[in-house]
Amino acid sequence: MTMDHAQDFTRPIALERDCDAILIPQGTPIRLHAGDPVFVTQALGGSVTVNVNGNLARINAADVDALGMDVEALPAEGAARRGDGSVDEDLIWEQLSTCYDPEIPINIVELGLIYRCEVMPSDRGNRVEIDMTLTAPGCGMGPFLVEDVRAKVAQVPNVAEVEVDLVFDPPWAPHMMSEAARLETGLY
Repeated sequence: MTMDHAQDFTRPIALERDCDAILIPQGTPIRLHAGDPVFVTQALGGSVTVNVNGNLARINAADVDALGMDVEALPAEGAARRGDGSVDEDLIWEQLSTCYDPEIPINIVELGLIYRCEVMPSDRGNRVEIDMTLTAPGCGMGPFLVEDVRAKVAQVPNVAEVEVDLVFDPPWAPHMMSEAARLETGLY
């Protein structure tokens, strides 16, 4: 079953094999075991958030097969390199839109967490610099979201380097969300 295929997440899924996960919001690594029952709460952008024994945990794309799922294709998969060596900035934003807060089913672009995204020339090719924030500064998931952003933007053709900096000025606030995200969450 693919992540973008309609599924019944009201029933538990028994893990098909052992896999690693990250407790939300602490960011603590845990090991889930084959046969453990989990409830999928969110399957977006390649990773899956599950409820296991009353706790939320994030399973990375590399391990979603433990749930009997296939990872959905990302926008940059199969994208052609530009002959002039330039970077498709729209594709960067499409990739960023596949990064989700593990507790909120809204991507980080719509949440207003991306403060800056610039493509710059570097000795190695094109460098993408991103400043992003979190909805809560002390969230233990910050390093995992940063790595998700870095890895996905690095897949864009002609991107040689990606630097992602967590910044907290200005502090994030709900008014930074897109209108659609505010409507979806009821924060308008």
